[in-house]
Amino acid sequence: MVLGESIELRALDPSEAERVWRWNHDPDVFRWMQENYPQSLAQVRKRLEERATNAYGEVLLGIQVREDGELIGLVRLRDAEPETGCAELDIYIGEKAYWGRGHATDAVRTVCRYGFDKMRLHKISLTVVTDNHPARHVYEKVGFVEEGRLRQVFRRDGRWYDMFTMGLLEGELRG
Repeated sequence: MVLGESIELRALDPSEAERVWRWNHDPDVFRWMQENYPQSLAQVRKRLEERATNAYGEVLLGIQVREDGELIGLVRLRDAEPETGCAELDIYIGEKAYWGRGHATDAVRTVCRYGFDKMRLHKISLTVVTDNHPARHVYEKVGFVEEGRLRQVFRRDGRWYDMFTMGLLEGELRG
């Protein structure tokens, strides 16, 4: 378990598949995320059951609120390579009742601290749709900086959007 101020990051249990399935099928939650093909609850459960254990190359953790024990989302450091000291960050808060309470900021800060301190990463990167202002605010608050722009690579509601690439170097983490 990795402790933040208001959240703790912990391993997922296959028994939580129904919650993850619900989040993955909520159009509000997935508004600015790359969608996969629809999966049944059984497929999500099987994926969680057969998933490799967390290791350097990929760490997937549940975001749990310390105050009430509620699992509210997922965060992942993926594609980590010890040769480069770099990894990619993915996050979402699936429980909409917890949006806007600072838990995403705490989760991003906590997983980045884990990546720098425990995994000895040098850089954590991510991509974010330019119109996803709440996410961009979280990333900038933690210390991520815009490094580039990918033009018209995300499609939603019949419209193409640009994405920013953002990065955070070891030593730049705020808070």
